[in-house]
Amino acid sequence: MIVLTKINRERFLLNHLQIECIETIPESKIVMMNHDYYLVQESVDEIIHRIAEYNAKVQDIYREITIHDRRQ
Repeated sequence: MIVLTKINRERFLLNHLQIECIETIPESKIVMMNHDYYLVQESVDEIIHRIAEYNAKVQDIYREITIHDRRQ
C-alpha cells in the first residue's frame, strides 16, 4: 500500500494493486478497478515512484526471507 494525499489534505493508504488507471485533470485522478476514484495532490510521476519504491521494498523482504544456509 502507498500513502497519498487527497485534495482536502487528508492522507490515506491506497492498495496500488487495485488501480485501473490514473488520469491528469490537472490533479491526479486514480480510478480503481471497482470504478471508485480518488483525486490526489501527488503527480502521476510521484505515484509511479511510490509504487515502484513499495514494490522494491517488498522484493527485498522476500529475498531476505528466502536466503538458505547451505553450510552443512
